[in-house]
Amino acid sequence: MGIQKKTRKTLMVFAGRVNSELSHEVARILGTKPVPTQVFDFANGEIFVRYEESVRGCDAFVIQSHAAPINEAIMEQLIMVDALKRASAKRISVVLPFYGYARQDKKHRGREPISARLMADLFKTAGADRLMAVDLHTDQIQGFFDGPVDHLMALPTLCDYVGKKYGAQSLAVVSPDAGRIKVAEQWSRRLGNAPLAFIHKTRDITRPNESIANRVVGDVAGRLCILVDDMIDTAGTIVKAADALVGAGAAGVVIAATHAIFSDPAIERLTSSSVTEVIVTNTLPIAEDKYFEKLTVLSIGPLIAEAVRAVFEDGSVTSLFGGKA
Repeated sequence: MGIQKKTRKTLMVFAGRVNSELSHEVARILGTKPVPTQVFDFANGEIFVRYEESVRGCDAFVIQSHAAPINEAIMEQLIMVDALKRASAKRISVVLPFYGYARQDKKHRGREPISARLMADLFKTAGADRLMAVDLHTDQIQGFFDGPVDHLMALPTLCDYVGKKYGAQSLAVVSPDAGRIKVAEQWSRRLGNAPLAFIHKTRDITRPNESIANRVVGDVAGRLCILVDDMIDTAGTIVKAADALVGAGAAGVVIAATHAIFSDPAIERLTSSSVTEVIVTNTLPIAEDKYFEKLTVLSIGPLIAEAVRAVFEDGSVTSLFGGKA
């Protein structure tokens, strides 16, 4: 007669050094703490990782935000995954509050990389069984990874805040370009079918972080415009879009975006803009000198914790978004 062994799953959270506050918040909501980890840099910049307790047979969730210096953050997470794989973790889920290189998801011209695909391949090679990301730049990135991908959406978190604060006003939901109309439609439904508009713009693919906001398509006159996007980098595009809305007669503009990259000169542009409020989440760490009066930061921790719990318990992550994820 064979030996029967009753196994018990163990959830373990592993926190990278970037945005560790978010990782600890997720662990706290789950009723645990990140596994004690020894991480340091050698003199030449190489990264060393060692876990200080056994991870054999665990269900591992490795959380790391890809913030500047972004290549170091990515390499650290890859090494963390490799260490788990070699220490016999049963299942490894990589949690990416912000997926690095997501904007390089297709070739615009010849001899260019598709770096978002390379990222997925790197994590698979390192030993990841699953990816979990918040608001990917494009949905197609889900197909780059050979395994399950949970695409979490910050929309409910952001939209609920906007609805409570501005719901009594006459609103319009605005997409900064035609490509994000589907997301704007979801915002519109959650805000009581608010009218939709978008900014018609052009972009020079040889000049990163630059675009020209041409004109507003849709009626925004006399309405408070909720300008929604997935990220704010240098803020050039979003501020130009806000200016175009004010020029079209909008009563005011509120920006709602998931990822606050805030590369220079974003803070200067946002502070001096006509925008009433800038609402973001903490998928990326925001340095103290990046805070300004108009900024509101909402925590994405509860959403990530719910998704981690659903994966661990073999439940449905899609149900967190009403079946629309």
